[in-house]
Amino acid sequence: MELYLVRHTSVAVPMGTFYGRSDVVLAESFEEEAAAVLGKLPQNPDAVYTSPLSRCRKLAEKIAPSLLEDARLLELGFGDWEMRHWKDIPKEELSPWFADYVNQACPGGETYGELMARASGFYDQIRLNGHKTAVVVTHGGVVRAVLVHLLGMPGNRAYTLNVDFGGVTRVACGKDGASVRYVNR
Repeated sequence: MELYLVRHTSVAVPMGTFYGRSDVVLAESFEEEAAAVLGKLPQNPDAVYTSPLSRCRKLAEKIAPSLLEDARLLELGFGDWEMRHWKDIPKEELSPWFADYVNQACPGGETYGELMARASGFYDQIRLNGHKTAVVVTHGGVVRAVLVHLLGMPGNRAYTLNVDFGGVTRVACGKDGASVRYVNR
């Protein structure tokens, strides 16, 4: 199976804002960015999976009219930090999370380890679905979690992987493993 992991396009949210599960507005450049993404994908994939959030659904709808929505593709839940800028969160609250986001949850949120578990579970399941080509439109945290799973990296190295807005990562999935190639970051 060829799997294309696609991060949604740019959002109209100030950089440094935690907006994981919030349904935020896309940037005005959406149409241009979406056209660029479409140019990196195969035509007529067997399946298109999407996160339920509108920033992913809107792009997925441009790829195919029929979508498979899956809540496991949601971004990290930041709980009480949703829509807050990291500079506005007290350092004593933020520091433990930055030191160990894999195991430390934001207040009212989830750990990156939990996100990794659901993302790798999603990947393991669709790998068995018999698709020749599948496209997954999701969030940066989820793309990184799948890549960490495939590359056998520790979770605390996930954010060393560059996953740009509108970025596409192609994964060739064989019976004996997978190979990863950035189509365009």
